[in-house]
Parts: sequence; structure tokens; C-alpha cells
Amino acid sequence: MKTVLFCGGQGMRIREYSDAVPKPMIPVGHQPILWHLMSYYAGYGHKDFVLCLGYKASVIKDFFLSGRPQTFADCVVSGFGRNVEIIGDTREDWRVALIDTGISRNIGGRLMAVRDHVAGEEMFLANYADGLSDVNLEHMIETFRRSNKLACFLAVRPTMSMHLINIDDSGRLASFKSATEANLWINGGFFVLRPEIFDYMRDGEELVAEPFSRLIAEDRLMAYRHEGFWCAMDTLKDRQHLEEMVDRGQTPWLVDAARGATR
Repeated sequence: MKTVLFCGGQGMRIREYSDAVPKPMIPVGHQPILWHLMSYYAGYGHKDFVLCLGYKASVIKDFFLSGRPQTFADCVVSGFGRNVEIIGDTREDWRVALIDTGISRNIGGRLMAVRDHVAGEEMFLANYADGLSDVNLEHMIETFRRSNKLACFLAVRPTMSMHLINIDDSGRLASFKSATEANLWINGGFFVLRPEIFDYMRDGEELVAEPFSRLIAEDRLMAYRHEGFWCAMDTLKDRQHLEEMVDRGQTPWLVDAARGATR
């Protein structure tokens, strides 16, 4: 099953890094978050990727074309770089299509631009490429497969610190509660889609706005609720949180396919 990753955005809310590299290439530990996400999908056997490039596309292309895993991996160097020994196994048997979908396209436009690359698939996966989760992808796919829906997205609890207030017409405060107390669910950016999704899309539209609204009207959209780990790397604080997890050896998004467990 092919996996489409949207890698073309500028990551304006994490400018400390995205001025130099595209958001998916911001490092978490020794590897960019893009590598962590692709490793997650590969852990479930999905190793055929379509990367929708845009902002600083050459940086992502160079990561795959240079064939130099030592850039992000632990290594031992001798002979002033003539000999490089990689510490640990970094050999990924991935097939990666690197497609430049332009600088200004939105998510819907980037998906439309790679339509031919998922043609003939019963279904395909897609992801914003800026967050990680330990959701059981196999179960999510199978749940969607058994449905009559055309699109599925991961529904997660918001992790940001915010409070919701309810004010009546007179300005009187009726309620005040945290987001976690309000039973809120948000789009987690992990998708399972059937190719028929393109029949619901129009030029210039976002994926989760107009097309998903049309699916809702026909009861063809489903949400897969997940209470486990999920973190979107929207801010420097989010990146630091993921970095600290890696430093502690806590990487619940990395799946051991043989054991069906995370590590």
C-alpha cells in the first residue's frame, strides 16, 4: 500500500529550524522527523512512499539521493572521512518517489498533483509528515476496509494547553474548562483513503475542508479514535518534547513488525 507524505509546507510556527530546512527534515534525535514517520509506516510493511515536495525540496531530495546515512546516524570516521562505519543498522529498503508539487499548493492541491502515483490502488495512506503516533495502523486500515467509507482520519485528543469558555449574550461566563475536560477530538493527520476521494475534490480546495464536507453529507467519512500517544511537531516546544523522548529511549512510534509491538 502506498503512503503519500505531504512535505511541501514551510512550517511557519517552528521558524527556528524551518528557515534552514523544510519541516519534515527537522531532526528528532539523530534522524529527521520524516525518517521516524517513514520508519513507523515501514514497521507495518508499507515501504512504498510518495513524497509531495515544495519548500526547500532539494534538501529532502539530497537526503535520499546522497546515500549518506552517516549525516544523521552515529558513526565512526577514519582517514579524514575516507572510511565511515555506521553504528547500528540504517539500511531502509524503501521505495521513495520524490515529486515536486510546488511551493504554494495546499494539501489538497499536493494530493491532486500525485494522483497518478496512487492510481490502481485499492486504498492508500497519507500523512501531514509533521507528527508521530503509536496508533495500531493495521487495525485502523482493517476497520476502514470493512466500512463503506471513502476516507478515514485519525481522531486524537488535543495536546496543547488551552481553555474553552462559554459566554452568553450578556457576557456572563457560563463555563470554563480545559481542552482535555471538554471531550474534544481533533484531526491527527493520519489518513486512509480510497482513490474515489479524487471525485470529491476540486482545484484549489483543501483536503479536509470542502472534500470532507461532501463526504460527511453522504456519510462516507469516518474517524478512527485513538487515545494513545500522538504528538504533532508544530512548535519548538513540541520538538523538544520529542527530542527528550528519544533521549530517554522512549520511541512508541517505532514498530517492531515481527513482534507487533512498539519500541
